Parts: sequence; C-alpha cells; structure tokens
Amino acid sequence: MKAAGFTHGGFYNHFESKDALAGEALDHAFRQMDGVRERMPTLDEFITSYLSEEARNAPGSTCPAAALAGEVARQPDDIKSVFAEGVERMIVSIANLLPKAPSARDEAVDMVCRMLGALVLARAMPASSSLGRELLATATERCRKSAMTSNRPRRGGSSPRRQG
Repeated sequence: MKAAGFTHGGFYNHFESKDALAGEALDHAFRQMDGVRERMPTLDEFITSYLSEEARNAPGSTCPAAALAGEVARQPDDIKSVFAEGVERMIVSIANLLPKAPSARDEAVDMVCRMLGALVLARAMPASSSLGRELLATATERCRKSAMTSNRPRRGGSSPRRQG
C-alpha cells in the first residue's frame, strides 16, 4: 500500500466496509478467470489447463472458486452473492461451448462441479501425492470425454456454438 501512496486507513476509506473490499477483490479475481476462459480457444484446452499440475500449485493465481469456496462459505451473503455470480459466469461460458440443447446447462454444471472438486481435493494433498495427480488426471479425462461427446455436431450438421 505504501508503494501506491496509501496508508491502511486511507486505503480502507475507499470502501464502505471490509466486506465491501472483500467483495470487490473476489469479483476482480472472478473477472480475471473470465478472461482466461475467453482466451481459451476450445473447451478441451480450458479443461486441460484448469486441471493441470500448474493450476494445482498456484491456488492464488487460478480459479477463485477452487481457492476460496471454503472461506466464502463462512462469509456474509453479500460476498456469497459475488461468489455465486462468478460461478454462474463459469457455468454459462462452458454451456456456450456446448451444442445448443436443453441439457447444455446441466452438462456445464456437472463439468464445473467435477473440475472444481478435483482441483480443491488435489490441492489439499501433498504435492508428492499420487492420489492428487490421479484426481486431476481422472477428472481431466472424464471432462474432456464429456466435452467431446457434447461437442459432436448436432443433427443437420450444424456445429456447436463457440462463445466465451
């Protein structure tokens, strides 16, 4: 804060409360993750990157949902709402990469749950844990398989929607 020319009091005065500061920081982290997803050319590449050893070893610079879900659960509803909005954007962006179908959202929710769960569990294990690596590898394989199955051209030969 000193490098930015702020004192602690001057910095906090820019926010209504500590919760407001936490909500802004959480929203910023989710928006950074939105940008990562938007830059991924395919769902397959996003899945592979999200469930990588690099992501496992970088909890502070990858998905805020995987890094902060346990902490957010103990926060006020305002912060939980920011969290929910970030997860919702993740679900929508993944659903938009799947063929337009009534099941696209359900498939995206399932995929987000698997990806988040695997990453959270793998991070809770020692880096040397073969189980942590197995969790990531299995989730990657299953999510990629689901994405490939879902990304088959729809009847009539139209290709899946590709938006971020």
